Amino acid sequence: MNNKDVLTEVRGQVGLITLNRPKALNALSLGMIRSLTACLLAWRDDATVKAVAIRGSNKNGVFGGFCAGGDIRFFHKAALAGNAELDDFFTEEYALNHLIHNFPKPYIAFMDGIVMGGGMGISQGAKVRIVTKTTKMAMPETHIGLFPDVGGGYFLSRCPGHSGEYLALTGELLGAGGALTFGLADQCFDAEKLPTAWETLTQLDWGQSNSLSEWVAMHSIASPAHSAPVDAKIDLIFSLPDVTAMIQALEADASDWAQHTAATLRKRSPLMLHVSLAQVRKARELNLADDLRMERDMVRHCFHPTHLSRSPLQSETVEGIRALAVDKDHAPQWNPQRIEEVTPAMVDPFFASPWPAQAHPLRDLN
Repeated sequence: MNNKDVLTEVRGQVGLITLNRPKALNALSLGMIRSLTACLLAWRDDATVKAVAIRGSNKNGVFGGFCAGGDIRFFHKAALAGNAELDDFFTEEYALNHLIHNFPKPYIAFMDGIVMGGGMGISQGAKVRIVTKTTKMAMPETHIGLFPDVGGGYFLSRCPGHSGEYLALTGELLGAGGALTFGLADQCFDAEKLPTAWETLTQLDWGQSNSLSEWVAMHSIASPAHSAPVDAKIDLIFSLPDVTAMIQALEADASDWAQHTAATLRKRSPLMLHVSLAQVRKARELNLADDLRMERDMVRHCFHPTHLSRSPLQSETVEGIRALAVDKDHAPQWNPQRIEEVTPAMVDPFFASPWPAQAHPLRDLN
């Protein structure tokens, strides 16, 4: 099950996973997704494995960085080449996300350092989601002309109030305090003591029903303060009916938070802001499997925007990745260029499935 980028072992009664691609901030490749899936399926059916823990690594060793997301340079290259592995990537990644959310044994995610995009997808389904003072968490997909996928519609829509819309549209970076406040983490641990926590986890007696909760209590510390604006202001703005109303309200508000948030939204893909808002609001009424099927439909349209009379090379996502990670000019040419120019006719087809139900790539999720 091992490959050089995903190291696995069983110690005690715990299956241990270390993401080992630090030069790429542990960005997920298709090979890594397949290794993670194979390992989790094997451990799910192995009675000697009672729990699973996952961590990342950095250039100096283990911990210090979890996972920065999917390998967006691969997305760009595969889209330009018409590589069918791009479709395989999203189908298999979303199936992995579903497996983690429904894993029948405790799955513990050490969300140290960067936790973004695909990194959220392999941690939000955990029974115990651990953050530290070094955690930098976000769903920043609108910055690259995408939407918060990997089940983002599901877990963001279940954040308090309308904070899910706020996080989906802005891609706001959260520390430990913010992650806990918004319900995207469970406990804060001391980053410097993670090796000890990891080691003691392998020594637990899983025959004792309270062993995991005692381990959590032993290692938990008070989280850093959360400095986000009051929830009431987020709810006031991000409960508005559409993105145009939100940007108008923000730009009419002279507060630093409102001006900063408006400036952030003006940099994102206008089209994908509207799509992401619709995604989160639709997902509130969906279970995880249906949300992932919806997101699989959406991502297909992102890379094959035929309803916009565009080729894959002209998609918002390919352009966003080009500007951020390929040419690095940080000057994406969004189309449309302004939030106010996006119409329902541009947005609604993202939610029409390209497949009949019996042929959907994720038809077997339940």
